[in-house]
Amino acid sequence: MNDQFPRSTRFPGIRGGPVGGRARAVRQLCSGRRPRAALVALTAAGAVLLLSGLSGCTQEPSSSFVPAIAPVPVSAEEFAKLTRATTFTSIPAAARDQDPFTVTDGVVMHPLTAQVVYLGPGEKPVAVLPATELGGPTWVPVVGSIPGWVQVLLPNRPDRSTGWIYDDGTASTELVIRVTPYLIHIEVGARKLTVYESGVSLGTWTVAVGAPGTPTPTGRTFLLALLAPPDPTYSPLILPLGTHSNALSSFGGGPGTVGLHGWPDPAVFGHAVSNGCVRVPATALRVLSKIPLGTLVLITA
Repeated sequence: MNDQFPRSTRFPGIRGGPVGGRARAVRQLCSGRRPRAALVALTAAGAVLLLSGLSGCTQEPSSSFVPAIAPVPVSAEEFAKLTRATTFTSIPAAARDQDPFTVTDGVVMHPLTAQVVYLGPGEKPVAVLPATELGGPTWVPVVGSIPGWVQVLLPNRPDRSTGWIYDDGTASTELVIRVTPYLIHIEVGARKLTVYESGVSLGTWTVAVGAPGTPTPTGRTFLLALLAPPDPTYSPLILPLGTHSNALSSFGGGPGTVGLHGWPDPAVFGHAVSNGCVRVPATALRVLSKIPLGTLVLITA
């Protein structure tokens, strides 16, 4: 894989721009160097999930030190009572994404242990981000940062939820931060899906999107997991996203999570016929299956 998205990268129909600053982590992000190839491993545990890690590099500390805002203390009892931020939960108190159509610089974060999610730096705790989602590792996009804090997109309802996680720059915070060079852009009206690597298109495919009564939600979200159903019916792989149907509170026994997946009948491609998910051709599904979790997905009208 190549460098992260160039800061000048813009995509048609998207307001582009990188997040400000760099978050400190177990390994620091060094934006000027090329990350090594992603390590992709498939494991079986009922459903098969994709874990993709990107290498990072250390960065010399700045000569000017800005003290971080201290987090509100959370006791073990309070921690246990906080809602886990997953695709199955709702966290009404979470702050909304203020730039839902902005392209980030590809920074993604993985908590090695469950982390308290705050409304803002120094503000009240609203949730806990677990280390795993749907049986695999949690990777979420970083959409903002200040010294000692990173702001991330969350996978729960309401859609476009964000939260802040404290990062004091030591191993005690147990955060891993990497850069993915990929972006997935879905144009609902045009029924198109394009995969970019470092701003260069790897391909554009005609897809099926949500029907008028169950539309595909727009805004920026991310690849939450890669599932391989043991007995697939309509797709060998399903890629849940960190977003949900606005029309269906639940579907098929699940929480109405929107995802990317294949479809056996190619006649659906180019039409608005799904329950909100995006149905993609087999060639697109193969490309998508190799993209790291946490990668940004931009869904535009």
